[in-house]
Amino acid sequence: MATASRAKGMEETRAKLIAAARRAFAAEGYAAASMDALTAAAGVTRGALYHNFGDKKGLMAAVVAQVDGEMAMKAQQVGATVDDPWGSFLAEGLAYIELALDPEIQRIVLLDGPAVLGDPSQWPSQSACLEETRRVVSDLMETGVLKPIDVEATARLLSGAALNAALWVAASEEPEETLPKAVEAFTSLASGFLKT
Repeated sequence: MATASRAKGMEETRAKLIAAARRAFAAEGYAAASMDALTAAAGVTRGALYHNFGDKKGLMAAVVAQVDGEMAMKAQQVGATVDDPWGSFLAEGLAYIELALDPEIQRIVLLDGPAVLGDPSQWPSQSACLEETRRVVSDLMETGVLKPIDVEATARLLSGAALNAALWVAASEEPEETLPKAVEAFTSLASGFLKT
């Protein structure tokens, strides 16, 4: 009973820290976010941050994983509104790119995330996206929608294209003007895999 209670308390502490960090990182950016202010906002000590995440970078990784996971879910929800498998896949990729206009996503995942955590294609959340892309590409090839090209290569190129398009939009001085260019290029690239 005490172990369950302790585990629940630890999970609540983690959730408080992630929520406080998410607000701070979105508002101020990773570099400017103060660990003292962040832990005070969460109502915990610095020791709790170190115990749960190791350091500020570890906390950033947890926040990025949460926000990037939400991006993937939102994109999947958009894809689920389209009936045909190809249209659904394309809509999901485009939705992911369009989420780069969201200020919180821009700051945390697409700008500060790579600067702090390194290559996004190596993040666990992106590995999960790649795995899902691999599954969908395989299904689309089996049903004759896509050309019979290597599944791994196709999935990596399409997943990487969506991620890099989102990174480009977020880093652009004029994201609203960059988005349609990214969407058009991604659509053209992805459509090149269609079986004619």
